[in-house]
Amino acid sequence: MTKTTHTNWGTTSKGESLYLFRLTNNSGAYVEVSNYGAALVKVMVPDRAGNLGNAVLGFPEAQGYLDDTCYIGSTIGRYANRISNAVFTLDGQTYILEANDGANSNHSASSGFNSKVFGFEQGDDHVVFVLHSNDGDGGYPGNLNLRVTYRWTDDSELQITYHAVSDKPTIANFTNHAYFNLSGNDADILNHSLSISAESVVEAGDDYIPTGKIIGAGDIGFYGEQLKDKITPPKGINSYYILDEALVAINGYAAKLVDKTSGRTLEVNTSYPGIFLYTGDYLQSKHRNHNNRQCRPFEGLCLECQLYPDSINRPEFPQAVLDKHQMYNHYIHFKFGTE
Repeated sequence: MTKTTHTNWGTTSKGESLYLFRLTNNSGAYVEVSNYGAALVKVMVPDRAGNLGNAVLGFPEAQGYLDDTCYIGSTIGRYANRISNAVFTLDGQTYILEANDGANSNHSASSGFNSKVFGFEQGDDHVVFVLHSNDGDGGYPGNLNLRVTYRWTDDSELQITYHAVSDKPTIANFTNHAYFNLSGNDADILNHSLSISAESVVEAGDDYIPTGKIIGAGDIGFYGEQLKDKITPPKGINSYYILDEALVAINGYAAKLVDKTSGRTLEVNTSYPGIFLYTGDYLQSKHRNHNNRQCRPFEGLCLECQLYPDSINRPEFPQAVLDKHQMYNHYIHFKFGTE
């Protein structure tokens, strides 16, 4: 059975206490999470020879997260991904957001949950991070209460659930921004093989804002190919894949990542309708990571399970409106294994 412990991990410049939690299962594999940004800090799982190695990018000290600009491991909210022109209208009211990606707002800009200190509730096999976001926080309406649960099972599945409620109609879209590298961080991700149970993507412009069209995945469809067969650095992939329920049922996963050298595998399942694939082409860091070097482009990739980007400005998309007192309820499951 999983055992959970925690240690002090420093303070913010405002004196807020930071903690690091370790969840260890009966095989000795463990994950570490922090109440700063409700972040996933480390995932130590075995390779095919049984040697534990880290499967995500992260920092050994809290300062790495305090200074991070790439959302490494963080919980993203109130709205993951981009909102065009940093503005939206809901029930006849226009809301102005902070623009931090050209004219657009990405990951809720400086008010994003990645830089919030969460409260916590520690259980035997899980940690719940809790956050109250005030009405108007980042420009978004409604007093919103969020609960992010990390649960680590004995078969090395990390189960993340998001529950939230608002006292006003608002928009909400939460995800985890882990950068996966199944090699143990010893190599980039270009030799990883990826499968995504999707045949369609949201078309986007050069600024990654959706055009409103749904198109075939075409050349960026992943059905077991290596990343290096699909991308040519420095250009990567930043695309929202619409999951095909029939393919998910056939494959048994929404996405699967494999590092054939170490033998580590990751299977992703989710309640969300799609996955935003980001191959880490802008990845960097001020601080050294767990592998004792600064993060570099293509050192990790994100499989951001989430609602449609910019849907509030695209009425043809499924919407991300959270009505007054409606419960937001979504999950992301990351199951680690070997082959």
